[in-house]
Amino acid sequence: MLTLRDTPDNPAPPGGTITMVGTSDDCSLRAATWRPTTRTCRGTVTLLQGRAEFIEKYYETIRDLRGRGFAVVAFDWRGQGESDRRVDDPHKGHVDRFDDYRLDLLAVAEAVLTGMPHPHLCLAHSMGGCIALTGALDGWLPFKRMVTVAPMLSIRMVRFPAAASLLSRGLHRLGFGSRYIPFGKPVSIATKPYPGNRLCRDPQRYARNAAAAQQVGAGAVGDPTIAWLAGAFRAMARLRDPRAAPRIDLPVLIVAAGADPVCGTPVTERFAGRLKAGHILVLPDARHEILSERDAIRQDFWAAFDAFMPGTALPTHEEVERHAAPVPV
Repeated sequence: MLTLRDTPDNPAPPGGTITMVGTSDDCSLRAATWRPTTRTCRGTVTLLQGRAEFIEKYYETIRDLRGRGFAVVAFDWRGQGESDRRVDDPHKGHVDRFDDYRLDLLAVAEAVLTGMPHPHLCLAHSMGGCIALTGALDGWLPFKRMVTVAPMLSIRMVRFPAAASLLSRGLHRLGFGSRYIPFGKPVSIATKPYPGNRLCRDPQRYARNAAAAQQVGAGAVGDPTIAWLAGAFRAMARLRDPRAAPRIDLPVLIVAAGADPVCGTPVTERFAGRLKAGHILVLPDARHEILSERDAIRQDFWAAFDAFMPGTALPTHEEVERHAAPVPV
């Protein structure tokens, strides 16, 4: 049974509609939609999660977007949250190929987003940013503009990335793609102790996210598999090619974390400098999860978001309902 889980400090935003979306390769994804809490609607923002995330982690962001007049679409990528797994161990962060994420997003766009108010926009974090930027590069991203937060263009946690890329590709070819990366474990990064964490400097939000991860259980997956890592290295290398960024025509705002121990901000800055219609804002004190950071950092993020996402207000909530087709349940 499809559900959105609550914890005392992290209740689900009211009024959500949950649905299961099927992909072209028979994978089932959990998706949810919300209408804005304002009398006008500025469009729809689709949330593209990072690796090992889940809808419940974005409740605060969903409330922030609805209060700004946006409808919201959220979904779990395959292999995490309450979407389908393609391996026996549900704790593994696994995908056979990174191109499979394209199938996920296009399925959600066809089944859910077509019934939501225009313009269609996206807010992407980490791995979601890598997927969205790839879609913008290849011309299939179903959005008019995007904000990406700490996009995954490099992985700082890997000490020797060139060697790790070669090793993961070799092991994948040998048939070990569904195994954990070397020394990988089924423990979610969100449930590890707060001191020394890589994600944020806000202890209350960190504890809230950890409680949500405990509540969703295997939905907050552990370490990735070899196949995921091999695919991630290929996707990041393609975006880092100096010829890639100038080919992206979509308006892009990148908000990077100045103290990010997960993804390399200097790499992101170089990428952003080559964009034709892109801008970058680096928040100096932020760690990787800017949307879960201290209030002052989040306020800076939302100020940049508000300036970049114009939207188009519809007169009333009732008119929004008339323009929007029903979302399947």
